[in-house]
Amino acid sequence: MFFQEELKEYRIILASQSPRRRMLLEGLDVRFECIVRDDIEEDFPAGMDKFRIPQMLAQHKSDHYTDLLNAMTIVITADTIVWLNGEVINKPSDEEEAFQMLRKLSGRTHEVITGVCLRSANRIHVFSDHSEVVFRNLSDNEIHYYVSHYQPFDKAGAYGIQEWIGYIGIETITGSFYNVMGLPVQRLYEELRSFIAD
Repeated sequence: MFFQEELKEYRIILASQSPRRRMLLEGLDVRFECIVRDDIEEDFPAGMDKFRIPQMLAQHKSDHYTDLLNAMTIVITADTIVWLNGEVINKPSDEEEAFQMLRKLSGRTHEVITGVCLRSANRIHVFSDHSEVVFRNLSDNEIHYYVSHYQPFDKAGAYGIQEWIGYIGIETITGSFYNVMGLPVQRLYEELRSFIAD
């Protein structure tokens, strides 16, 4: 049976409030529903490996949906971090913090790592995907324009690659573009196929 037909037998839940993740999963022609539970902490221990951080956070998020699980339900959770010089660049709390984050990223190469957890009643599978992004040198005026017009306060690293700042500022990407948006859909498709087959 073709995988898209097999998927229809499952209840797929995307546990994310990110409109970008919803759009990307829709692009896989997967029938799913979104269920969001608030107040899930996103803390991690100091010194944790950069690949482990988003994997741990994605799995932690899935812990809050166990009451929905059965053998024919799959919950998808994800977490994306921006990593620069040994430091996680989180979501900004206001315009000034967003401005300072983008100044840090300007003219440098940073990493974007997304951890994804697939969970059913009897299985948990966690993986991550990795991309490298190079920003050209951004002027203060360009950063101020982007922050004031696009308000990137819900985005790790204070930017959306699919927005104006990505158009004018990103010189190269190594790895998945969609991973930088928040969901490595090609990898997710392969991992879902394996998850259902096992």
